[in-house]
Amino acid sequence: MSIFKSFTTSSSALCPREAKMAMAKSSPYRVLSQRTCSSLRKNSVNLLCSRGDSYKVLSFLDISHYSTDSSGEFCPSSKRRSRGPVMAAKKATQGEKQGDGKYKNTVDLPKTTFGMRANSLVREPQIQKLWEDHQVFKRVVDKNNGGNFVLHDGPPYANGDLHMGHALNKILKDIINRYKLLQNYKVHYVPGWDCHGLPIELKVLQSLDLDARKDLTPSKLRAKAAKFAKATVKTQMSSFKRYGVWADWNNPYLSLDPEYEAAQVEVFAQMLLQGYIYRGRKPVHWSPSTRTALAEAELEYPEGHVSKSIYAVFKLVSAAQGTHDLLEEFVPNLFLPVWTTTPWTIPANAVNAKLEYGVFQVKPEYDVGYARTKWRAVLEKPENLFLTLATDLAPDLEQVWGVKLVIKKKLSGSDLENCRYIHPIDNRECPVVIGGDYITTERGTGLVHTAPGHGQEDYLTGLKYGLPLRSPVDDDGKFTEEAGQFSGLDVLGDGNNAVMKYLDEKAVLIKEEPYAHKYPYDWRTKKPTIFRATEQWFASVEGLRQAAVDAIGHVKWIPPQAENRISAMTTGRSDWCISRQRTWGVPIPVFYHVQSKEPLVNKETVDHVKSIIAQKGSDAWWYMTEEELLPEKYRDTASEYEKGTDTMDVWFDSGSSWAAVLGKRDRLTFPADIYLEGSDQHRGWFQSSLLTSIAVKGQAPYSSVITHGFVLDERGYKMSKSLGNVVDPRSVIEGGEDPKEAPGYGADVLRLWVSSVDYTTDVLIGPQILRQMADMYRKLRGTLRYLLGNLHDWKAENAVSYHNLPMIDQHALFQLENVVKDIRESYENYHFFKIYQIIQRFVIVDLSNFYFDIAKDRLYVGGTANFTRRSCQTVLAAHLLSIVRVIAPILPHLAEDVWQNLPFQYTMEDGSIAEFVFESKWPALNEKWLSFPTEEIDLWGKIRELRNEVNKVLEAARTIKLIGSSLDAKVYLYTPDAELSSKLLERNAAKNEEDKLHRIFITSQAEVLQSLEDEFVKNIPYKGEYLVEGKYKFWIGVSRADGSKCERCWNYSPKVGSFAEHPTLCSRCYDVVAVESVPAAAAVS
Repeated sequence: MSIFKSFTTSSSALCPREAKMAMAKSSPYRVLSQRTCSSLRKNSVNLLCSRGDSYKVLSFLDISHYSTDSSGEFCPSSKRRSRGPVMAAKKATQGEKQGDGKYKNTVDLPKTTFGMRANSLVREPQIQKLWEDHQVFKRVVDKNNGGNFVLHDGPPYANGDLHMGHALNKILKDIINRYKLLQNYKVHYVPGWDCHGLPIELKVLQSLDLDARKDLTPSKLRAKAAKFAKATVKTQMSSFKRYGVWADWNNPYLSLDPEYEAAQVEVFAQMLLQGYIYRGRKPVHWSPSTRTALAEAELEYPEGHVSKSIYAVFKLVSAAQGTHDLLEEFVPNLFLPVWTTTPWTIPANAVNAKLEYGVFQVKPEYDVGYARTKWRAVLEKPENLFLTLATDLAPDLEQVWGVKLVIKKKLSGSDLENCRYIHPIDNRECPVVIGGDYITTERGTGLVHTAPGHGQEDYLTGLKYGLPLRSPVDDDGKFTEEAGQFSGLDVLGDGNNAVMKYLDEKAVLIKEEPYAHKYPYDWRTKKPTIFRATEQWFASVEGLRQAAVDAIGHVKWIPPQAENRISAMTTGRSDWCISRQRTWGVPIPVFYHVQSKEPLVNKETVDHVKSIIAQKGSDAWWYMTEEELLPEKYRDTASEYEKGTDTMDVWFDSGSSWAAVLGKRDRLTFPADIYLEGSDQHRGWFQSSLLTSIAVKGQAPYSSVITHGFVLDERGYKMSKSLGNVVDPRSVIEGGEDPKEAPGYGADVLRLWVSSVDYTTDVLIGPQILRQMADMYRKLRGTLRYLLGNLHDWKAENAVSYHNLPMIDQHALFQLENVVKDIRESYENYHFFKIYQIIQRFVIVDLSNFYFDIAKDRLYVGGTANFTRRSCQTVLAAHLLSIVRVIAPILPHLAEDVWQNLPFQYTMEDGSIAEFVFESKWPALNEKWLSFPTEEIDLWGKIRELRNEVNKVLEAARTIKLIGSSLDAKVYLYTPDAELSSKLLERNAAKNEEDKLHRIFITSQAEVLQSLEDEFVKNIPYKGEYLVEGKYKFWIGVSRADGSKCERCWNYSPKVGSFAEHPTLCSRCYDVVAVESVPAAAAVS
């Protein structure tokens, strides 16, 4: 049965006349010219493709011996293959003299309208216009009848130009979506943008002068911020489209849309009613540079931060009940040494109950270390000074302090609990308390100071002991009047220095030194933050933690190690501060009593505000009065309340997208099939979405999560304008200022790069890498052009049935089927870099260097309608229709360009014509092609390696001028392996000429010897011994071929001269010329 199912004839164009004319006028590279629509696409073919056994993926190959000739035809760069018939016909058609040229028109040269040059800067926008004009994305989705597939878009921030990380992210998503389209899924992809928050607010403020800022009301600021965000969305959307990304661009979701904001307020209401939202005063990350609280996801920890650390001693004045006997002999000369990197937060001390402590006598040694410390001021009576510290740290502290520490007594941390000491600044008595595991012996003294108002662990310890929650720091990061003499000083600058100076004057400061460590910075302003206790709104993670961790275990994480990362972050995180002291955002819908400051927030009040926001947007909170914002029952007392000014954390905005988008849009489903973002979103969008969804829906909002790394330059450095190593996706596509240094590669080359990298780790890009991608793209394009050109006269009724195909053709189909099967498996597992490797090897090694190289002879001189050419065309058609579809998700512009230049129409199973490549579906499984016999697979593996060895011998024979081209040669083979020798003899006697060894070696003759004892063997001019597959010994010899050279095919044959009408032809060419009428001149286009 034919592998081609159906054939129809159609002379009608596949596209509207308007589109054809527009494309024809704009460029010689027509998307759908009259020629491609009617003349070339005469025949409709449906290829029954299928996938089967595994195809081994090899490592990257040396592809330097692979080139494109001047005609745009793919061929090995080696000169061993004579291309005489092709070049002779070409020269003849170009008017050059080549003998009498009487056989020039009997050679079937490739013909296609598909250009070798991509001309991507012109062609890709044309193809995108074609898709848009015909609504191809919607058209394919509507036709597909499989299940729904929803990849939920994580919203990029609408505050600037796109960078390479955006390109990596969006292209990965598009590859997945396009693959699912080919798999018959109804793909629903709604792009989104995060439009609120401080970065946009700062952009607006930076654009205004001082006078304009003074007149800026909240409503005016919000209007300018909204305008800026919408303009940025428009710009970014245009860039995403240029990447070739398909999405519902006409209906994106923006977090500033009223319906989105209302859904977000609904999530807040649900969490509030279930007890997950509360107001409290506790320490949060605070950014003095932006005067607002921050979430963990808004922090970064840059390298190179150095804090001023100090060692100070506090005098113990009384031991706790029960430990009086242990410490009595050392009081009042017993001190508690602490080490801190934040001197400005000094209050009470804490120890670890699990550590071993000791009382040590201090004995100065007066060495260099001692001189660098301030012991002279501290030690009035050196022989009577005792310190309590962790015993494990004593040796290190001796070196740091330059003193001798002599242990006098050992005790546990719990023995120190509730001992009393004098606070060094305000002279009040403070207790020693038991801290947690955050007190270690890695650095310091084993005692830390506890500031409940300035740290999460300290806060929890303070709750346990009822310590006062003091935080004498204002919004600008300056000491308040509560700090006394330090009032008005910047805690991270002059305030820190003033505290250290005061401690030094009080003779309690032992040493100060710089300490390099990771410290939280505001990711927007790049300035350090502080921990500060303020009144904020929180989401209780404690109440959600276990459910969230359980849900994480039911999600598929790619790569798998991502599960451990988000589990650890969820397990270890504190409650989520969701309030921000900013103007541009969704308001926290809470009213406060004017006198008592008690919040008013319940289902009625929130529902009423939500209904207003749904109609008017969140701006209404700022321009409407309390009386209008409160529900009816509170109208009479509205004057007693004032609306709050806090806005929600932007992570709460984006973390509510599952409710605002998946839960509201038609055809979208909850949970989403996939979330895909950068690895930093484990503590950002992935986590905020998880927590809100668990609180409201009781399950994760995603079934699978894929994470990618960051984009670095090709040396592995982070991109930075100051380093000059930024690779801009726009410049990659369109080119830079200097076209030679930064050529425009088009979107498909950028997409090919995305497919080539293992995105689960940090990835590299730069000029050299892009040149490699462009080179690979050209080779792939050349392969497709070769296929198109040699199918210019293809009709489905010419197809040769599978069982009548030569074995070389059956083997080629077996390889193709395995390649497509492995590519499908790689798409399913999101291993796109494996697809790149498979395609690279298949195109270069299996096709260009082997099958195509061998096939040119039969395609060009085998005879237009002869079996040998038609069988090869049968295989080429299968390859073309499979390759173009499997690369389409990665290289959609190239695939569509090929599809619009098909010299035949492709008919679907339902009889419809696939006018666009994504209508054609994924190649169907063909078990017949996969059933290629195992022994034949093994034999072809040996033949291919044997061919490589023969090529080495031919090259050596050429070096000594024995032969010129490979067709000048006759090859002799001998192997002592009787079974292998027998199989080669059978192959050489095959009924199909294409399976014979001399055709595979591209020589005029090949002979398998039974023995090396014959006398003539000694006279073979060139010979040598070789190993195949590391174990099969081969003797290979080369001589001049027998007979004379055929004028038409340039093969040597004893038959040349046997035919009176055509005395310069071999028997094969005579048969072709004798039965064929001379066709019209064929020009390579």
